[in-house]
Amino acid sequence: MSIYAGRFAGRAAIITGGASGLGYAVAERILAEGGTVSVWDMGSSLAAACVRLGGVHGVQLDVSDADAVASAAAASAEALGKVDILVCSAGITGPTVPVHEFPIDGWLKVVNVNLNGLFYCNRAVVPLMLANGYGRIVNVSSVAGKEGNPNASAYSATKAGVLGLTKSLGKELAGKGVIANALTPATFESPILDQLPPSQVEYMRSKIPMGRLGEVHESAAMVCFMASEECSFTTASTFDTSGGRTTY
Repeated sequence: MSIYAGRFAGRAAIITGGASGLGYAVAERILAEGGTVSVWDMGSSLAAACVRLGGVHGVQLDVSDADAVASAAAASAEALGKVDILVCSAGITGPTVPVHEFPIDGWLKVVNVNLNGLFYCNRAVVPLMLANGYGRIVNVSSVAGKEGNPNASAYSATKAGVLGLTKSLGKELAGKGVIANALTPATFESPILDQLPPSQVEYMRSKIPMGRLGEVHESAAMVCFMASEECSFTTASTFDTSGGRTTY
């Protein structure tokens, strides 16, 4: 992994789902490249993650709580001095069952975290970025949002929704200094896989032409490009880290 020293000097980032997986890897890299971060996570591992990251600011919350998200955005802006970057990587997989067997409460939980929660985060942070005339938003979707995975309808539907939301948001903000793009990774090694049966993980692996799962640092590298000043003329768009799986 190459580190670009100073790439995020003077930049402040909020990272949801930042206590593990992709969010944690992105936080590590932004810090290594000169930025500051505020980590949001609902898990009990948040405090330990913030310590491992060097004592960074953290907020424990459920992103599906709109009021908690609004309060967290204000707290992070105060702690960091501003907000330049938002990386939304918090998410859950939900039940692994066919649509006609999908429990309604499970469906609503996935929608509330993956789509509504991401909307709340974008909604709360965009005004902070507009006030400074600069921002980079990275909304983490999935190849499932493009192709759909069987027995993962709620996850696939919400990740498709993330793409639509990001395309709308990017167009709204175009020309205002704030850029919004989405990432569609194929399955990569991450704690979220613990929520899935091995058969589902193997199905997703089998769909990747490279014949392997991704590695978290590969998606983190793409996120950090999307979150940097270098990403200056692409907005309302989608970046893939799919090992060749996606076809559009």
